[in-house]
Amino acid sequence: MGYLGHGPNMYLDSYELVLRDPIYAMGEMLKNKNTKTKPSEAKDRRAMAESEVSSVVSDLINFLNASPTAFHAVAEARKRLEEVGYEQVFEREDWKLEVGKRYFFTRNHSTIVAFAIGKKYVAGNGFHIVGAHTDSPCLKLKPISKVTKGGYLEVGVQTYGSGLWHTWFDRDLTVAGRVITREEKGDSASYSHQLVRIEEPIMRVPTLAIHLDRGLNDGFKVNTQSHLLPVLATSIKAELNKEVAENGPAEKMTKNSRHHSLLLQMIANKLGCQPDQICDFELQACDTQPSIVAGATKEFVFSGRLDNLCMSFCSLQALIDATSSESELVDESGVRMVALFDHEEVGSDSAQGAGSPVMLDALSRVTNCFTSDSKLLMKAIQRSFLVSADMAHAVHPNYMDKHEDNHQPKLHGGLVIKHNANQRYATNAVTSFIFREIAMQHNLPVQDFVVRNDMPCGSTIGPILASGVGIRTVDVGAPQLSMHSIREMCAVDDVKHSYEHFKAFFQEFSHLDTKITVDM
Repeated sequence: MGYLGHGPNMYLDSYELVLRDPIYAMGEMLKNKNTKTKPSEAKDRRAMAESEVSSVVSDLINFLNASPTAFHAVAEARKRLEEVGYEQVFEREDWKLEVGKRYFFTRNHSTIVAFAIGKKYVAGNGFHIVGAHTDSPCLKLKPISKVTKGGYLEVGVQTYGSGLWHTWFDRDLTVAGRVITREEKGDSASYSHQLVRIEEPIMRVPTLAIHLDRGLNDGFKVNTQSHLLPVLATSIKAELNKEVAENGPAEKMTKNSRHHSLLLQMIANKLGCQPDQICDFELQACDTQPSIVAGATKEFVFSGRLDNLCMSFCSLQALIDATSSESELVDESGVRMVALFDHEEVGSDSAQGAGSPVMLDALSRVTNCFTSDSKLLMKAIQRSFLVSADMAHAVHPNYMDKHEDNHQPKLHGGLVIKHNANQRYATNAVTSFIFREIAMQHNLPVQDFVVRNDMPCGSTIGPILASGVGIRTVDVGAPQLSMHSIREMCAVDDVKHSYEHFKAFFQEFSHLDTKITVDM
């Protein structure tokens, strides 16, 4: 299934045309005017397209549906790593690592770093890294979320990141995140971190009726302080439920007045504890609609949090599959690594963000397990390479003028290499060449993106890590639409392209890097 460029021979396997390029496939079917497609044949073609959705896409859907928050995404990544034999190490303890073995650690349970050490690794050799992030724009519950207005119980939230907040209106919402709970043991108490997710819709942010503001369609401007509060219940119903709970023999109401007792009771029920055992939490509003493969020819992924759980999943799965057997690491002289950071959407400045020492700590601790010479870490960094993987902007058919004429990434077109002369992206000619060369060797498509000169440019963890650690970096991402909406979309093909590209990077980089001379 190799990529041969644009046109009729774009894909070697013609049976994939319906899935990969439905427009071209339709044109081929219409060439013979004497051939009429029967309804049953059309149905068969659709069935074929649906059946061709690859396992990596199915796994992505499962990963997305298991990851409503960064905490859940890390938990899911951890589970997948442990299932294939990765061993957890802890930052609070000393590390004893061995060549040919695979490890991971977490920080704050919202950042995770996994790595596999090649059997030919020696201290001072490089790290081959794909970095992504686990967080997405969302609404996070305030420390005091209890709001009562106009006979309604509302939930106070604060905006996280640069979301398209109008897309959060009229969605069926729930809450998910982590909770700190207390457990009494005799005269002492212990405290634990637990993940929670209420699956059913429990709240909603309703829009104002058009009859009450005829100008809404002229430009819907959201006041994020006063308009964006989800409705949890009406006061009357909440009081009735409270009376029932208080009179019930098994229920014990909390004295915590910072949050609605109704919400706390629901969380406690989910955790199997009492409301007064909840000490604190970090919760966020989540859409309850599941991630799916969709579109007339099943060519799209419709989901929340594609930015950036899609790249997190593709890099993680590529690492797992590129280290799944001992033979994969026999000739590897470096360390294959994936780093998934929290807080990218708000600048990465936290203890677990890309602006923290997480990356440098990881490189240092691995290197120092095999040497006492501190100078070898500097050599290792200069021999390393980072792929900063964050979703990219596909050209929008209704806003073509928002893209620079020569740089219009398309769905199905493969990973996008991001360039910016002002270093909003860390790509340069050398790092771009390396990533493109790997693609060429494996017949994988690539695209390029440059923002228009008259528009601002976003950024990624790439420049943060490149400048903070001093590591060679290329910025890439799969193209998508509706970025930062509560519901985004990308192409099935690009999920597979991304996974295959990252896997090829892990397998090929050590050999390719020996052929490149720059600072010599």
